[in-house]
Amino acid sequence: MINYDGRTFRKPQGDVRTVAVYHQQDDLVWGEVAGGDVRRGWTVGTCEPDGTLRMGYTLVFSTGEVVCGRTVNTPELAEDGRLRLREVWERYGPHAATGISYIEEVQ
Repeated sequence: MINYDGRTFRKPQGDVRTVAVYHQQDDLVWGEVAGGDVRRGWTVGTCEPDGTLRMGYTLVFSTGEVVCGRTVNTPELAEDGRLRLREVWERYGPHAATGISYIEEVQ
């Protein structure tokens, strides 16, 4: 199992000021998100034996918009050895959407 405790992630493109700091206790994983257009956000879920994360999230943007959703993050190894997470996400509410994005470990 991958240990996510203390790892920091951000998108490789776009607003790279937004970072997520992860914590882990057994199979429970949670993170705080902040920076850039995100005033504050949280994510929490479980880690499977292969390192896949199944999480829910809530974000508050600088505009005051609040979004909630869920994501399944599959770990991959970046070319330089850092951890990359492939996020298959779903956002709920009036601006519901689905998509795939990536976040990469900050070293």
